[in-house]
Amino acid sequence: MPHRYFSLSDKTALITGAGSGIGRAIAQVFAEAGARVWIADIQPEKGEEAARSIREKNQQAQSLPCDVTRMDSVRSAVDHILEEDGRIDILVNNAGIGFVGNLLQTPEEDFDRLMEVNVKGVFLVSKAVLPSMAERRQGVIINMASIASLIGVKDRFAYCATKGAVLMMTKSIALDFVDQGVRCNCICPTRIHTPFVDEYLEKNYPDAKEQMFSQLCAYQPLRRMGRPEEVAYLALYLASDEASFHTGDAFPIAGGKLMG
Repeated sequence: MPHRYFSLSDKTALITGAGSGIGRAIAQVFAEAGARVWIADIQPEKGEEAARSIREKNQQAQSLPCDVTRMDSVRSAVDHILEEDGRIDILVNNAGIGFVGNLLQTPEEDFDRLMEVNVKGVFLVSKAVLPSMAERRQGVIINMASIASLIGVKDRFAYCATKGAVLMMTKSIALDFVDQGVRCNCICPTRIHTPFVDEYLEKNYPDAKEQMFSQLCAYQPLRRMGRPEEVAYLALYLASDEASFHTGDAFPIAGGKLMG
């Protein structure tokens, strides 16, 4: 039979924050590529709904609750997957939150919360999964960074700080575990049209949603926001054997924003 490119057949993938948005799209694309997908989300009902939609297509998906800021929750989720499937081949650290504001507009509690979810979350989940990957001498970790880890973004002080940390954690993991057969890369998206965007506009600009949506689109030279599935297909490439020469790399998906 001809070789099927970008296949994840017989692979087990854990995706955090996969109940909606980019994470959900990654879960769907991975399942279509043959992976057995575990959807971890702090909102169990969203995670199970996402998993059910995949199973309805006769693909493999399970959900489980996970708070990436608590090691007991992370450890419980990872141990359950290892008990059920024996291994985790692919980890996607996707769970994350945002905040709009410059340094003076950022309350300490919001800064701490962003650090806890976006930075500590990557640390805890990677720390729980890496030993089994290193022992088997194979594994792929994909971290969700941001264009805000590569360039400054106005009024995103805390978010830029966290995603810059994710970028450097990616490079550190890649360097420290390259001899154990573990690859680690990150994806750096620009604005992606997810439910978070719609909720943000509804909350902050209820009477000017269309105008603000257009402004968000105009930030990218392609004059639109990205789609979750576009990020998901990049994640599929990085998870596949076709990307075996990539580790420690950052992959922008920026709609032309980095051209000049």
